[in-house]
Amino acid sequence: MGGGATRLYSTLTQALSGSPTLPFPPSHLDPHQPENTNLDPDFCQEQRGSPVCPPDPVELLRKCEEALRDRPPRFHRKFIKINEGDSATIIPIRVMQWNILAQALGEGLDSFVQCPLEALSWSRRKYLILEEILTYRPHILCLQEVDHYYDTFQPVLTGLGYSSDFCPKPWSPCLDVEGNNGPDGCALFFDHSRFEILESMSVRLSAMRIPTNQVAVVTMLRCRTTARCMCVAVTHLKARSGWEWLRSAQGSDLLRHLQNLVQRHVGGPEGDLSSDIPLLICGDFNAIPSEEVYRRFITSPLSLDSAYKKLSQDGLTEPIYTTWKIRPTGECCTTLDYIWYSQDTLRVDAVLDMPTEEQIGPNRLPSFSYPSDHLSLVCDFSFKEKE
Repeated sequence: MGGGATRLYSTLTQALSGSPTLPFPPSHLDPHQPENTNLDPDFCQEQRGSPVCPPDPVELLRKCEEALRDRPPRFHRKFIKINEGDSATIIPIRVMQWNILAQALGEGLDSFVQCPLEALSWSRRKYLILEEILTYRPHILCLQEVDHYYDTFQPVLTGLGYSSDFCPKPWSPCLDVEGNNGPDGCALFFDHSRFEILESMSVRLSAMRIPTNQVAVVTMLRCRTTARCMCVAVTHLKARSGWEWLRSAQGSDLLRHLQNLVQRHVGGPEGDLSSDIPLLICGDFNAIPSEEVYRRFITSPLSLDSAYKKLSQDGLTEPIYTTWKIRPTGECCTTLDYIWYSQDTLRVDAVLDMPTEEQIGPNRLPSFSYPSDHLSLVCDFSFKEKE
């Protein structure tokens, strides 16, 4: 699938440009994903037309570790407790944010000059990705650059008790890579035993009312433990220098969609920002903390804060890096990924720390130890008591 596939997909999505919000599931919009997708034989098998996956996360994690037995040690990361919580009876809500690196881009366009080709193979990376997810077992999992949703992540994680939504990019660069697995996009998974879904939508982000190639998944969930609602979004903003203005506009558009969704569920008047429905916004913003889109979020009337600032001594500084890679243009070590949360209604209980430079190694990411050029962000949250 190359330029022809891109043109076919672009033709299909042109009809959507007048409406940035699409119903779920979006799979019917994707001509590259037939209804009966070939499932990954290492994790799934077809039985009378239904996918059967390993039902036990411990069993699946053991399978991943066995497949990776010849690799270097995993990064040792530990949770830093921020707040012990008011009650030991309420299990915190664990959230993972991760740009997992689209397989087609890793092999074709991203040019990680210090990473051996063998380390970029899907036969190895899929085990590393699932191992990372299964190690931390988040209740909410937000992923970007997902191009193996239908054959791997959706059937495997469904078998482990997750529900999910996926939104592909309208013009995914993956489609220009020979032998690709379809378009990449954003995926949001949630533990069905912890949450029930109230509403979900796919958003094509706009800039000055013009639809762009970037997307978001926005979901309203209700916690089965507390009966409280939570609005969760996952997004991936425009990459590269020179597009700062576009990222700022996309961020503003996403905030508008979130505000509208919350208002629908609280029944408040338009413009009323008072709500006890917290927001969680996970994403690869492709923006450093000094960019305008970051300032828009931090100064938003929605009272948002960035959870990973909790790792700093002053509580005001982002990590030095969430991505570290070497490309032909040079080395890039910076912070682009964030977990935003409503600080008036949510409390950060713990944050997973970052691996050290020594752990990452001189060839940086991805590597035989780690499958992506972005590090996963993992936080434990709990609801604040209503006043």
